[in-house]
Amino acid sequence: MTSSAAWHHFARRRDLLWQFTVRAIEMKHRGSYLGMLWAVLNPLLMLGLYVFVFGIIFGGRFRVLADETRMDFALGVFLGLIFFHVLAETLTVAPTLIVSSPNLVKKVVFPLEVLPLAQLGASWFNFLISLGLLLIGMTAGGRGVTLHGLLWLPVIAAPHLLLTIGLGWFLAALGVFFRDVQHIIQFVAQIILYASAIFYSLQIIPPAFWAVLKWNPLLHTVDLARAALLWNLPVNLTHLGYTYVVGAAVFVLGGWFFKKMQPAFADVI
Repeated sequence: MTSSAAWHHFARRRDLLWQFTVRAIEMKHRGSYLGMLWAVLNPLLMLGLYVFVFGIIFGGRFRVLADETRMDFALGVFLGLIFFHVLAETLTVAPTLIVSSPNLVKKVVFPLEVLPLAQLGASWFNFLISLGLLLIGMTAGGRGVTLHGLLWLPVIAAPHLLLTIGLGWFLAALGVFFRDVQHIIQFVAQIILYASAIFYSLQIIPPAFWAVLKWNPLLHTVDLARAALLWNLPVNLTHLGYTYVVGAAVFVLGGWFFKKMQPAFADVI
Protein backbone atom coordinates (compact mmCIF):
# COMPACT_ATOMS: atom_id res chain seq x y z
CA MET A 1 0.00 0.00 0.00
CA THR A 2 1.54 3.29 -1.11
CA SER A 3 1.32 6.37 1.07
CA SER A 4 -1.13 8.18 -1.23
CA ALA A 5 -3.35 5.11 -1.62
CA ALA A 6 -3.35 4.57 2.15
CA TRP A 7 -4.44 8.13 2.93
CA HIS A 8 -7.23 7.89 0.33
CA HIS A 9 -8.27 4.50 1.72
CA PHE A 10 -8.65 5.83 5.26
CA ALA A 11 -10.19 9.12 4.21
CA ARG A 12 -13.18 7.07 3.03
CA ARG A 13 -13.34 5.39 6.45
CA ARG A 14 -12.74 8.45 8.59
CA ASP A 15 -16.09 8.15 10.39
CA LEU A 16 -15.37 4.57 11.45
CA LEU A 17 -11.82 5.49 12.41
CA TRP A 18 -13.09 8.40 14.50
CA GLN A 19 -15.60 6.18 16.34
CA PHE A 20 -12.98 3.57 17.22
CA THR A 21 -10.46 6.22 18.24
CA VAL A 22 -12.95 7.80 20.65
CA ARG A 23 -13.76 4.35 22.00
CA ALA A 24 -10.05 3.61 22.53
CA ILE A 25 -9.65 6.86 24.47
CA GLU A 26 -12.70 6.14 26.63
CA MET A 27 -11.71 2.51 27.28
CA LYS A 28 -8.29 3.57 28.48
CA HIS A 29 -9.75 5.53 31.39
CA ARG A 30 -13.04 3.69 31.95
CA GLY A 31 -13.63 2.62 35.53
CA SER A 32 -11.06 4.98 37.08
CA TYR A 33 -12.16 7.67 39.53
CA LEU A 34 -10.05 10.40 37.94
CA GLY A 35 -10.90 9.44 34.35
CA MET A 36 -9.32 11.69 31.73
CA LEU A 37 -7.35 13.49 34.42
CA TRP A 38 -4.88 10.59 34.24
CA ALA A 39 -3.91 11.80 30.76
CA VAL A 40 -2.43 14.83 32.54
CA LEU A 41 -1.24 13.17 35.75
CA ASN A 42 0.61 10.23 34.17
CA PRO A 43 3.10 12.28 32.12
CA LEU A 44 3.68 14.67 35.03
CA LEU A 45 4.35 11.80 37.46
CA MET A 46 6.75 10.12 35.02
CA LEU A 47 8.49 13.45 34.43
CA GLY A 48 8.94 13.97 38.17
CA LEU A 49 10.37 10.48 38.61
CA TYR A 50 12.89 10.69 35.76
CA VAL A 51 13.97 14.25 36.55
CA PHE A 52 14.51 13.31 40.20
CA VAL A 53 16.58 10.24 39.31
CA PHE A 54 18.57 11.54 36.35
CA GLY A 55 18.53 15.28 37.02
CA ILE A 56 18.94 15.50 40.79
CA ILE A 57 20.50 12.23 41.93
CA PHE A 58 22.77 11.74 38.90
CA GLY A 59 23.07 15.44 38.07
CA GLY A 60 22.13 15.02 34.42
CA ARG A 61 22.56 17.86 31.94
CA PHE A 62 22.24 18.10 28.16
CA ARG A 63 25.27 20.41 27.90
CA VAL A 64 23.97 22.13 24.77
CA LEU A 65 23.30 25.56 26.26
CA ALA A 66 26.00 27.36 28.22
CA ASP A 67 23.50 28.65 30.77
CA GLU A 68 21.41 25.46 31.04
CA THR A 69 19.14 25.36 34.06
CA ARG A 70 17.44 22.50 35.87
CA MET A 71 14.19 23.60 34.22
CA ASP A 72 15.84 23.28 30.79
CA PHE A 73 16.80 19.73 31.64
CA ALA A 74 13.30 18.91 32.93
CA LEU A 75 11.63 20.25 29.78
CA GLY A 76 14.13 18.41 27.59
CA VAL A 77 13.40 15.12 29.34
CA PHE A 78 9.67 15.76 29.15
CA LEU A 79 9.77 16.42 25.40
CA GLY A 80 11.75 13.23 24.84
CA LEU A 81 9.30 11.22 26.92
CA ILE A 82 6.36 12.61 24.94
CA PHE A 83 7.73 11.17 21.69
CA PHE A 84 8.87 7.96 23.36
CA HIS A 85 5.52 7.18 24.99
CA VAL A 86 3.70 7.31 21.63
CA LEU A 87 6.13 4.75 20.26
CA ALA A 88 6.13 2.65 23.44
CA GLU A 89 2.33 2.44 23.49
CA THR A 90 2.37 1.37 19.86
CA LEU A 91 4.91 -1.37 20.56
CA THR A 92 3.19 -2.75 23.67
CA VAL A 93 -0.46 -2.56 22.59
CA ALA A 94 -0.36 -3.37 18.87
CA PRO A 95 0.53 -7.11 19.17
CA THR A 96 -2.75 -7.85 20.98
CA LEU A 97 -5.15 -5.66 18.98
CA ILE A 98 -6.27 -8.24 16.43
CA VAL A 99 -6.27 -11.32 18.67
CA SER A 100 -8.37 -9.47 21.26
CA SER A 101 -11.11 -8.72 18.67
CA PRO A 102 -12.05 -12.13 17.21
CA ASN A 103 -15.62 -11.01 16.55
CA LEU A 104 -14.38 -8.29 14.20
CA VAL A 105 -11.93 -10.64 12.49
CA LYS A 106 -14.82 -12.91 11.49
CA LYS A 107 -16.58 -10.00 9.78
CA VAL A 108 -15.34 -10.10 6.20
CA VAL A 109 -16.39 -6.52 5.45
CA PHE A 110 -14.77 -4.94 8.51
CA PRO A 111 -11.50 -3.07 7.74
CA LEU A 112 -9.23 -4.53 10.44
CA GLU A 113 -6.46 -2.06 9.63
CA VAL A 114 -8.58 0.55 11.43
CA LEU A 115 -7.93 -1.09 14.83
CA PRO A 116 -4.20 -0.22 15.05
CA LEU A 117 -4.93 3.27 13.73
CA ALA A 118 -7.64 3.87 16.34
CA GLN A 119 -5.33 2.82 19.16
CA LEU A 120 -2.65 5.04 17.70
CA GLY A 121 -5.12 7.91 17.58
CA ALA A 122 -5.65 7.50 21.32
CA SER A 123 -1.88 7.57 21.88
CA TRP A 124 -1.47 10.73 19.82
CA PHE A 125 -4.37 12.29 21.71
CA ASN A 126 -2.29 11.85 24.88
CA PHE A 127 0.69 13.21 22.95
CA LEU A 128 -1.18 16.45 22.29
CA ILE A 129 -2.20 16.77 25.94
CA SER A 130 1.40 16.29 27.06
CA LEU A 131 2.59 18.73 24.41
CA GLY A 132 0.17 21.31 25.78
CA LEU A 133 1.63 20.78 29.26
CA LEU A 134 5.11 21.24 27.82
CA LEU A 135 4.19 24.53 26.17
CA ILE A 136 2.71 25.75 29.45
CA GLY A 137 5.93 24.80 31.23
CA MET A 138 8.03 26.55 28.60
CA THR A 139 5.95 29.71 29.00
CA ALA A 140 5.81 29.67 32.79
CA GLY A 141 9.34 28.58 33.73
CA GLY A 142 11.35 27.97 30.59
CA ARG A 143 12.75 30.11 27.82
CA GLY A 144 9.38 30.76 26.22
CA VAL A 145 7.74 29.49 23.05
CA THR A 146 9.06 30.72 19.70
CA LEU A 147 7.41 30.76 16.29
CA HIS A 148 10.49 28.98 14.95
CA GLY A 149 9.89 26.02 17.23
CA LEU A 150 6.13 25.86 16.67
CA LEU A 151 6.55 25.82 12.89
CA TRP A 152 9.18 23.10 12.95
CA LEU A 153 7.40 20.83 15.44
CA PRO A 154 4.78 19.32 13.05
CA VAL A 155 7.47 18.85 10.40
CA ILE A 156 9.58 16.92 12.90
CA ALA A 157 6.62 14.94 14.29
CA ALA A 158 5.24 13.84 10.89
CA PRO A 159 7.77 11.05 10.22
CA HIS A 160 7.29 9.81 13.78
CA LEU A 161 3.58 9.48 12.99
CA LEU A 162 4.39 7.44 9.88
CA LEU A 163 6.79 5.28 11.89
CA THR A 164 4.24 4.49 14.59
CA ILE A 165 1.50 3.70 12.06
CA GLY A 166 3.76 1.30 10.17
CA LEU A 167 4.96 -0.41 13.35
CA GLY A 168 1.38 -0.64 14.61
CA TRP A 169 0.26 -2.47 11.46
CA PHE A 170 3.30 -4.74 11.43
CA LEU A 171 3.11 -5.76 15.10
CA ALA A 172 -0.67 -6.16 15.03
CA ALA A 173 -0.31 -8.69 12.20
CA LEU A 174 2.74 -10.37 13.70
CA GLY A 175 1.02 -10.75 17.07
CA VAL A 176 -1.67 -12.93 15.50
CA PHE A 177 0.87 -15.62 14.58
CA PHE A 178 3.46 -15.18 17.35
CA ARG A 179 1.83 -14.53 20.72
CA ASP A 180 5.23 -14.15 22.44
CA VAL A 181 5.79 -10.85 20.62
CA GLN A 182 3.85 -8.92 23.28
CA HIS A 183 6.26 -10.14 25.97
CA ILE A 184 9.45 -9.58 23.99
CA ILE A 185 8.43 -6.11 22.92
CA GLN A 186 8.19 -4.85 26.51
CA PHE A 187 11.92 -5.41 26.91
CA VAL A 188 12.56 -3.86 23.50
CA ALA A 189 10.69 -0.72 24.60
CA GLN A 190 13.04 -0.33 27.57
CA ILE A 191 16.05 -0.63 25.29
CA ILE A 192 14.62 2.07 23.03
CA LEU A 193 14.04 4.33 26.04
CA TYR A 194 17.73 4.39 26.96
CA ALA A 195 18.94 4.36 23.34
CA SER A 196 16.97 7.43 22.24
CA ALA A 197 18.73 10.36 23.95
CA ILE A 198 15.82 10.92 26.31
CA PHE A 199 18.12 11.75 29.24
CA TYR A 200 21.21 12.96 27.39
CA SER A 201 22.26 14.85 24.26
CA LEU A 202 23.89 13.51 21.12
CA GLN A 203 27.04 15.48 21.88
CA ILE A 204 28.08 13.22 24.77
CA ILE A 205 27.63 9.88 22.96
CA PRO A 206 31.02 8.12 22.50
CA PRO A 207 31.91 7.42 18.84
CA ALA A 208 31.73 3.65 19.35
CA PHE A 209 28.14 3.88 20.59
CA TRP A 210 27.18 6.54 18.04
CA ALA A 211 28.02 4.08 15.25
CA VAL A 212 25.03 2.02 16.41
CA LEU A 213 22.69 4.60 17.95
CA LYS A 214 22.74 6.88 14.90
CA TRP A 215 20.40 4.47 13.09
CA ASN A 216 17.67 4.98 15.71
CA PRO A 217 15.12 7.41 14.16
CA LEU A 218 13.56 8.25 17.53
CA LEU A 219 16.91 9.52 18.79
CA HIS A 220 17.05 12.02 15.92
CA THR A 221 13.40 13.01 16.32
CA VAL A 222 13.92 13.81 19.99
CA ASP A 223 17.11 15.77 19.32
CA LEU A 224 15.55 17.71 16.44
CA ALA A 225 12.47 18.60 18.51
CA ARG A 226 14.61 19.85 21.39
CA ALA A 227 16.81 21.92 19.10
CA ALA A 228 13.87 23.60 17.39
CA LEU A 229 11.31 23.94 20.18
CA LEU A 230 13.34 24.28 23.38
CA TRP A 231 16.70 25.69 22.37
CA ASN A 232 15.87 27.68 19.22
CA LEU A 233 18.77 26.09 17.34
CA PRO A 234 19.03 25.26 13.61
CA VAL A 235 17.46 21.97 12.52
CA ASN A 236 19.82 19.33 11.15
CA LEU A 237 18.22 18.68 7.76
CA THR A 238 20.27 15.52 7.18
CA HIS A 239 18.92 13.94 10.37
CA LEU A 240 15.42 15.19 9.54
CA GLY A 241 15.62 13.65 6.08
CA TYR A 242 16.71 10.35 7.59
CA THR A 243 13.63 10.25 9.87
CA TYR A 244 11.40 10.82 6.83
CA VAL A 245 13.06 8.01 4.87
CA VAL A 246 12.72 5.56 7.77
CA GLY A 247 9.19 6.68 8.65
CA ALA A 248 7.94 6.38 5.07
CA ALA A 249 9.64 3.00 4.58
CA VAL A 250 8.17 1.53 7.80
CA PHE A 251 4.75 2.96 6.93
CA VAL A 252 4.70 1.33 3.48
CA LEU A 253 6.20 -1.99 4.58
CA GLY A 254 3.97 -2.20 7.66
CA GLY A 255 0.86 -1.62 5.57
CA TRP A 256 1.97 -4.18 3.00
CA PHE A 257 2.70 -6.81 5.68
CA PHE A 258 -0.68 -6.28 7.36
CA LYS A 259 -2.57 -6.65 4.08
CA LYS A 260 -0.48 -9.71 3.12
CA MET A 261 -1.21 -11.49 6.41
CA GLN A 262 -4.83 -10.38 6.88
CA PRO A 263 -6.48 -13.24 4.90
CA ALA A 264 -5.01 -15.76 7.37
CA PHE A 265 -6.17 -13.98 10.55
CA ALA A 266 -9.51 -15.79 10.76
CA ASP A 267 -7.87 -19.21 10.38
CA VAL A 268 -5.40 -18.60 13.20
CA ILE A 269 -7.81 -16.91 15.63
